Amino acid sequence: MALDHAILVSLLEQPGSGYELARRFERSIGYFWTATHQQIYRVLKRMEGDGLLDVREVPQQGRPDKKEYSVAGPGRAALAQWLRDPIEPESLRHDLAVKIRGAAFDDPAALVREVERHHRAHSGRLAHYLAGESRDFTGPGAPAPLDAGQELQHVVLRGGIAYERMTIAWLDDVLETLHRITARGPGA
Repeated sequence: MALDHAILVSLLEQPGSGYELARRFERSIGYFWTATHQQIYRVLKRMEGDGLLDVREVPQQGRPDKKEYSVAGPGRAALAQWLRDPIEPESLRHDLAVKIRGAAFDDPAALVREVERHHRAHSGRLAHYLAGESRDFTGPGAPAPLDAGQELQHVVLRGGIAYERMTIAWLDDVLETLHRITARGPGA
């Protein structure tokens, strides 16, 4: 997926400045597609030049005017075409999995701290997803019923929650395996 498509989706959900868009990437869409602020601004400028985005100057008190981006007709058409184009199923390219397999040729105990670090990171991400789900979709302040856009955002978030839960369960299994192998001693 190109960054262009993630930007189009985000701007269709809500127009905004480059800064606001970068913040959205940090808070939500960034868990599924990451980009630096510089990448976002560079792509926004190119997409504006290609006629995919409309831009309006928004005056600000005591600060320079900001550019607010929204999706133009050609941008909607490009996204619609991309939505209809087939994509290859993602392959699992996982550096940690290769390290775990490689631990058979070194000291498996040396990998425990790294796996624990990954476990903490995925547990933190799961907590973040669950808090967002409660805030935006299932908690007392959540809209009911959800509109189509909210339903689709929620199903993507549920996929992220399921992925993090699966990853944490796998990392628990990896840690249990590493501890069992380590307890047997070298070469056993």
